[in-house]
Amino acid sequence: MSRCGFVARFLMVAPVCLTAGLMQAQIVGQLPALPAVSVVESARGFDATIGPETLRVVVCSNAIVHVVTRPVGGTVEHAQPWLLPADQSCKGAPFQFTKDAKSATVTTAGISASISLDRGNLTFKSADGKTFLHEAGSVPRTYSTVTENGVQRTHIVDRFSPDQTEAFYGLGQHQSGMFNYRGSTVELGQNNTDAAVPLLVSSRGYGIVWNTAAFTYVDNRFPLELSFDSMAGDGVDYFVVYGPEMDGVIHQYRNLTGHAPMLPRWSYGFIQSKDRYKSLDEILAIANRYRAEKIPIDAIVQDWFWWKTEGDPVFNENYHDVAGDLKKLHEENFHTMISTWGLLDPRSQTYQKLDPAGLLIPNAHVYDPSNAKARDEYWQSLIHPLFAEGWDSFWLDSAEPEEFWPHGGDAILRDKKLSIGDGAMYTNLFPLMHNEGIQQHWRATNDDKRVFLLTRSAFLGQQRVGATVWSGDVYSSFWGLRRQVAAGLNFALSGMPYWTTDIGGYWPTFNVQDPAYQELYLRWFQFGVFCPVFRSHGHRPNNEMWTYAKVEPTLVEYDKLRYRMMPYLYSLAWKVSDGDSTIQRPLVMDFRADPETWNIGDQFMFGPALMVSPVLEAGATDRRVYLPKGALWVDFWTGRTTEGGVHVQADAPLERIPLYVRAGSILPLGPDEQYAGEKVNGPIELRVYRGSDGSFDLYQDEGDGYNYEKGKHSLIPITWSEATRTLTLGARSGSYAGMPQTMTFHIVWVGAGHGIGGSEATQFDKTIVYNGTAVSIKAE
Repeated sequence: MSRCGFVARFLMVAPVCLTAGLMQAQIVGQLPALPAVSVVESARGFDATIGPETLRVVVCSNAIVHVVTRPVGGTVEHAQPWLLPADQSCKGAPFQFTKDAKSATVTTAGISASISLDRGNLTFKSADGKTFLHEAGSVPRTYSTVTENGVQRTHIVDRFSPDQTEAFYGLGQHQSGMFNYRGSTVELGQNNTDAAVPLLVSSRGYGIVWNTAAFTYVDNRFPLELSFDSMAGDGVDYFVVYGPEMDGVIHQYRNLTGHAPMLPRWSYGFIQSKDRYKSLDEILAIANRYRAEKIPIDAIVQDWFWWKTEGDPVFNENYHDVAGDLKKLHEENFHTMISTWGLLDPRSQTYQKLDPAGLLIPNAHVYDPSNAKARDEYWQSLIHPLFAEGWDSFWLDSAEPEEFWPHGGDAILRDKKLSIGDGAMYTNLFPLMHNEGIQQHWRATNDDKRVFLLTRSAFLGQQRVGATVWSGDVYSSFWGLRRQVAAGLNFALSGMPYWTTDIGGYWPTFNVQDPAYQELYLRWFQFGVFCPVFRSHGHRPNNEMWTYAKVEPTLVEYDKLRYRMMPYLYSLAWKVSDGDSTIQRPLVMDFRADPETWNIGDQFMFGPALMVSPVLEAGATDRRVYLPKGALWVDFWTGRTTEGGVHVQADAPLERIPLYVRAGSILPLGPDEQYAGEKVNGPIELRVYRGSDGSFDLYQDEGDGYNYEKGKHSLIPITWSEATRTLTLGARSGSYAGMPQTMTFHIVWVGAGHGIGGSEATQFDKTIVYNGTAVSIKAE
């Protein structure tokens, strides 16, 4: 049976298939020779015909090409709102077109794309002429006409022939526990704990942006075949992006779909949440205790069921003076987040406005964010009144979305009709349009307050809207914790910089006094300190740090470490926005040349300096850690140095997570503080990990608002020269309102037993008062 027939049998429909130019009906036997392939140069690349099939290759940049096919020609186009406008995402670049008896090729300064004149399959090469990707030589593309619920659609498959050793990453966030997807099948469909982002990244230095919102399988069960199998489409549509380093792949992806903005400084601090606080009186009491006990914290979250009627901005009888209570929290330097849903109670005024106007998804209780009028009404009826009341951020829960009120089942949008088009074509689109609608209205309403959204699903382009995804309602177990690490790392390799989990897991509810659960909570908390967003949540009667009395002192110490890292972390956030960087970095991002890192999904870099190895087994007091080749590694807790390229058994008593620092790192640490904006001007403890050259740019701005987009920020370039043993703080560039004229830096030359651990150093090697002009310090 042909692959087309197999697909048809799987779907229980009669196959009508077109495979790279050949129409096949019913039972398919041997394939006859392909029709001749005809290729002509175009203004942007080349156009080809293979029988009735048309294929277009468009040069978007020196590192990106766009491939679009149609099974029987035609120019049917559908909106693709995840892409930036074409004049931004696909500007074009100089290229050469060549053609000989075997192939036709477009070549840019970075890559080339060729089509075989025998088989019609595509091959992609780097500038040095080495092939990094090619479609299968036999039957590369298949189009199957299927009928579902009386609607005829085209089922799309494209097949590639991967290298025998390459590894695959990205594709959003999934709870399989897998890091390298080689040999597996990944389902791209939104679901609680699964976020569908069709960007595949390869260890060979390329990425494939599968340019559709349709439900899709990415299949590599056959060792030498990688297929993208979409349930609906007009034809094949994908971008090939080339790095070759993974940061380069992510940069090209964001060039296509949008760059990530800065989040407010407070959002990088600790966020306290649970399911659920039942009044603002309760929240105020908890906030007061955090401040009284001097435990660092920035935000508290109001989870669901605060409403009288879901979908309306009216609080139930437990809430008395919401605006006044929010003002009290703000006076104590707290920020707040409130949960809202796209799911609406049919009794709500919001529902009753949207329904007669045709602004709901048919046969569901969810508004249709693909409709601009629906986005307007949803903002005006629900979100804007809460925003005006003083809430600082929004938790856009269930962005898959859940389909039926009251709270039942994730929506299968493929059988719905959306405003933008057939739900089968836009199955995975909801979270992007939902989040972007809020972001756009927010910025139009108040540009002095940076957008910060928390949500449960993601799609291409969502990084551009100020949204953080959390991993969903995950299990409270070490089994669940282990899966979060690989899930988060693949999410980062999907071009999404901001991610978090429910520290401690969401459910089931355990006795929080059980020492076994407190161990799990602490280990999860230690991991959470090194996630881009640091948030505790769960379905528990109590979830504040003092709830976990047996481990509370250690929790507080790690919380303080998070705040000490704020100068480092906030500077990393600037790198995300300004340079398309990634904060939580799988080892393969920085050490791709070391194959040992390709399958390590339980260690990661936190920025360029810190390597984090979470403890993921109950009762563990040590764990195996790999130190990548090509670097010296300094134990954060002891200051001892080890050459890379080896596995070590790292000590991990309950109060310790194994941390190593790459030699050459410059790590700026702030003073102890109670909230992220308390001591933004230092003094800064500047730890220098010698053994290699290094650099770091210390970034500062106003902490909120969008003046940074107008150039209102500063950078202090800091470098270490191993040869001359000299640390240089370069001249500060830029300025912003409130910038200090001078800053105090305490220099620490890290060594064995010196400049170690999370607490402030008690002995400095040099102290300087920096006034913005360059200064150099020589190590003794």
